[in-house]
Amino acid sequence: MKCTDRIKALREDNDFKQTYVANAIHVAQTTYSDYEKGKVRIPVECVIELAKFYNVDLNYIIGVSNVRNEFPKK
Repeated sequence: MKCTDRIKALREDNDFKQTYVANAIHVAQTTYSDYEKGKVRIPVECVIELAKFYNVDLNYIIGVSNVRNEFPKK
């Protein structure tokens, strides 16, 4: 699964609107929409924020793994 598909699926699984997630990661809703559509690359900082927001590890959110581990604690 591609990162764009994964972030959209995570959002929909949690019944969140794009605006809510965009606010949580400090970007405009239109920017977040472009991330989901694959129109622009998602900056690494935003991928990390999304992983923290959904409490999933980076391997899951970028589609490297289908195992949904928690975001690592410090």
